[in-house]
Amino acid sequence: MTIDIPDTGLARAATEFVRDQTSDLVFDHSRRVYHWGSLQGRNRDLSVDPELLYVAAMFHDIGLGEKHRTSGRRFEVDGADAARDFLRGHGVPDDSVRRVWTAIALHTTPGIPEFMEPEVALLTAGVEYDVLGIGFHDIDPDTRAEVVALHPRPDFKRRILKAFTEGIASRPETTFGNVKADVLQHYLPGFERGDFVEAIVNSAWPE
Repeated sequence: MTIDIPDTGLARAATEFVRDQTSDLVFDHSRRVYHWGSLQGRNRDLSVDPELLYVAAMFHDIGLGEKHRTSGRRFEVDGADAARDFLRGHGVPDDSVRRVWTAIALHTTPGIPEFMEPEVALLTAGVEYDVLGIGFHDIDPDTRAEVVALHPRPDFKRRILKAFTEGIASRPETTFGNVKADVLQHYLPGFERGDFVEAIVNSAWPE
């Protein structure tokens, strides 16, 4: 059984905002991420604010859009800032804004979100489920099929990799130390990924 989208003014406003700024690919992916994250929260017996998780899911990839590609910052930060501005504009308390910002900013940094607040942990869980298939069998096949029927994923693997590449190709330096360097390594000709060891050895320190 799927988990309903929150029926609140804030959630409806988030849907409209993101629908206007993203492709069908990103919109459907974001909605699925909410479902997967919520279902994993139920599996893990985590108490989550569904409205905040929904906003985090809807905004988590908005930083890949053309509007943000010249920012020079990680797309995750652009998405987190967009969500922060949206939430503040709707009078959401600062602590809730912080949780959403953190969830989006860390959603491509594995190994940390799972130990943080439920909204942070479950956004990453939802993303990892939809993109990487992590915990694939934690959700029963009928529920999985129901979510995908609501928000289809035709040729998703190829299309999402293309969207990642297009969203970060103009700011390759922002992939240092994170998983998106793998994307550019495969799809951006001439890309040279940063090397942490070389950064240390070649730093300005004499020894």
